[in-house]
Order: sequence, then C-alpha cells, then structure tokens
Amino acid sequence: MAIREDIEKGNNSFHEEASVPLLQEQKNMADEEDGHTDQTSSKANFWMVYVSTFVAVCGSFEFGSCAGYSSPTQTAIREDLSLTIAEYSVFGSILTFGAMIGAITSGPIADFIGRKGAMRTATGFCVAGWLAIYFAKGALALDIGRLATGYGMGVFSYVVPVFIAEIAPKNLRGALTTINQLMICCGVSVAFIIGTVLTWRTLALTGLIPCAILLFGLFFIPESPRWLAKIGREKEFEAALQDLRGKDADISKEAADIRDYIETLQRLQKAKMLDLFQQRYLRSVIIGVGLMVFQQFGGINGICFYVSNIFESAGFSASVGTIIYAILQVVITGLNATVIDKAGRKPLLLVSSAGLVLGCILSGISFYLKDHNLALNSVPILAVTGILMYIGSFSAGMGAVPWVVMSEIFPINIKGVAGSLATLVNWFGAWAVSYTFNFLMSWSSYGTFILYAAINALAILFVVTVVPETKGKTLEQIQAAINA
Repeated sequence: MAIREDIEKGNNSFHEEASVPLLQEQKNMADEEDGHTDQTSSKANFWMVYVSTFVAVCGSFEFGSCAGYSSPTQTAIREDLSLTIAEYSVFGSILTFGAMIGAITSGPIADFIGRKGAMRTATGFCVAGWLAIYFAKGALALDIGRLATGYGMGVFSYVVPVFIAEIAPKNLRGALTTINQLMICCGVSVAFIIGTVLTWRTLALTGLIPCAILLFGLFFIPESPRWLAKIGREKEFEAALQDLRGKDADISKEAADIRDYIETLQRLQKAKMLDLFQQRYLRSVIIGVGLMVFQQFGGINGICFYVSNIFESAGFSASVGTIIYAILQVVITGLNATVIDKAGRKPLLLVSSAGLVLGCILSGISFYLKDHNLALNSVPILAVTGILMYIGSFSAGMGAVPWVVMSEIFPINIKGVAGSLATLVNWFGAWAVSYTFNFLMSWSSYGTFILYAAINALAILFVVTVVPETKGKTLEQIQAAINA
C-alpha cells in the first residue's frame, strides 16, 4: 500500500503522524510553483556547489580513465605480456565484474561513512589498481589491478551523481548531475587519445592524477547536507547547507523541508533489498533499474571497449575513427548538460534512443554488405556514420540521463539499497555486453547490431510508458509523486 494511500485510509498511527510534514511540504512546494519567492534565491551564492561538483566529478573522470584504458592498449599489452585473446578478454571484462562488487557495496558505504567517505574509499582502490597494472609482469597482476579499478568505478558510478543531486539547488541539479557523464566521457576520450602516444604502463600512471585531485579536494568541500540530516548531525547539516547556498542566503525554508521529509522517512523501518519490491517503492525501482538495463544492453560497453577493432573490421583507420569518436562524445555530452534542465529528461531519452536505433541499423547494414561482398566502397562510411551516430545519440541522453533520474527518484531511506541495486544491474549489463561482444561479432557482425537496435527500440517504449519527467522539481517532490 502506498504511503499516501495509507495516510488517507488511516491504517496506522505512523502514517497519520507522517501526513503532517508531508502535507506541509506539499503546500510549500505548491507555493514555490505558484511563484512565491524562494528564500534562498535572492542572496544565494552557489560557488561552493560548483567547487564541490568539480571535486566530485574527478571521480567521474577517473571512472572514464578506467573504462577507456583497454581499447588503445590491447595490442601493446598482448605483445608485451604474450596474452591470448581470451586472456585479454578477461582483463577487459573483469573491470565490470569489479564494478558489480563496487555497486553492491556502494550504497551501504555511502550511507555508513558518508558520500565523501565513499569517494575516498573508491579512490584508494583505484590507486592500488593502477599501481598493480603498472608493475604487472603477467596476466594475474593485470587482472587484480583491473578488478580493483573496477571496484572504484562501481562506487563512483553511484556516489558521485547522488552527492551532486543532494548538494545542488533544484534549478541546477540536472545540469550539474549531467557533468558526471561529461567527465566520464572526457576520461574515456583522454585515455583513447593519449593512449595512442603513451606506453600502456605510462597510461596507467595517468590514472593517478584525478585520484590525487579528488583526495586533496575532499578536504575543502562540505558533506551532503541530506546525509548529515539523515544521521542526526544537526549543526553540521546547517553549516554544510549554509556553505553550499552562501553565507548570506536564508536557508531556513530549505532546511525545514529537508528535515520534515527525512523525519517522515526515518519513521519507516530501515530498508532491506526485499523492501524495494513493496508497492510503495516498486515504481521508482522499476524506473531506476529499467533505465540501467536499457542503457547497458543497448550495446554501449561492447562498442566503447572495442571501438578500434570495429573500425579496423570495417576498413577504416582505427586511430582516426577513435579520435573522432572521443571528441564527439565529449562535445555532445557537454551540450547535453546545458539543455537537460530546459528540455527535460524524458525528451532527451526519447531522442537518444531513436538515434541509437538508427546508428545500430546503419552499422549493421555496413557489416551485412561486407559479409556478402556488396557495395564494398560503402562499408567504411556506413560503419563510421553508424558508430558516430550511435555514440553521439548515447551521449545526448541515454548516457547521462539514467544516472540523473536514478539520483532523483529514490527516497533517502531506500536510496542506499535501491541505488546499489540499480548500479549493480548497470554493471552486470556492462560486464555481459563487454564479455559477449567479441563472441557475438564472431557469430554475426551485422546480427549483433540488429540485436542492439531491437533493444534500443524497446527502450523507447519503456521511456514513453513508464519514465516520468522530473525537471524543475525538488527531490522530495519527485519522490512523493512517484511513490504515492
């Protein structure tokens, strides 16, 4: 039974008590929507929000560095360490296995030691992983290092967008959370580009740079106010919120709204994994997990991890294609950050999914022509056009928006468990796609892309029928509406 239905029917005393702050919050939100002045708006100064976001997204850049490492280094590592294609496939895909472990633990860690503590933990694993790769003399050390960096990725993939969503004012939340995906793309792109000129061991050392910036920066930014309020550190909660909104801003209304909502949710029992499938939370879980399924099983990690080989198979220069790919995804993801709070989440998801379908179809046609010796001169241009359309479309919506929505839709009392589940599903999909991609391409190169096109077509249907629009709403308002 949904929270609001319980309140209306008076099924228990908790919900009768809980209705007061919820209804007051709804009134406050309605006042804001009717044009009443936000008390924090006139004197708010968000420079600390921007600084905190910059520090946090160094974790996103690190994520991208880990993801982009395997593509430009494949040939050199295999030659230097005499690895078979199977051994290298394990090295490439074990990253996502580590990320699955990170996803399982990311929510509890972030809830227990805070968002900043979780980012420090992830950074430590990444540092250890890069050093293991740098000093590796064989497959075992490589795999251990890759597993450790994968664990860090899994934690970062959850905690960074959640941290940003919890510190940002509602009118900036979409754009700032999208910077998470932009920096992932930047990390991937930098690894792709500098990987063409650096040795694989030196490239591993470059992964330590964002770790150093992140560890240093975490000393100077506040913890998430919502997490501080949740664990009862009242003075630190107010201080952190004041830092984020500016010393002259009136935070009383925002602080009261956050307190009321958290007090209501904390009267619920602490959420366990099975609690997510209660009716009151089921819709938010379906939305969060469903978007992660379609994001990954649409083929992104297979294409990202092995893009150089795709271009080579199509008869196009791998280095030129990879550099164009890298630049394109950064540019489009950057543009996405500027429009997400204006265009909205749902339209971007729909446009993105449609582009993914078309990109997969073009790539599939190119490999079909190649396999049947038809119009061979058209094969490279069709393949390149398809892949670039694919990555451009992914960067325009399906890359960033699922993480934005995931950071918005879960109530704080289930955010740790639900976020871990969504992130786990995401990384399981990443592992499955990256591990099976080469086998699928061996089975049927054009069939692989047609399969991905069909999955992305289903994503369009899912977005149209299930995913709500969340732009311009507070986190509490979004969660009350979805879980009503």
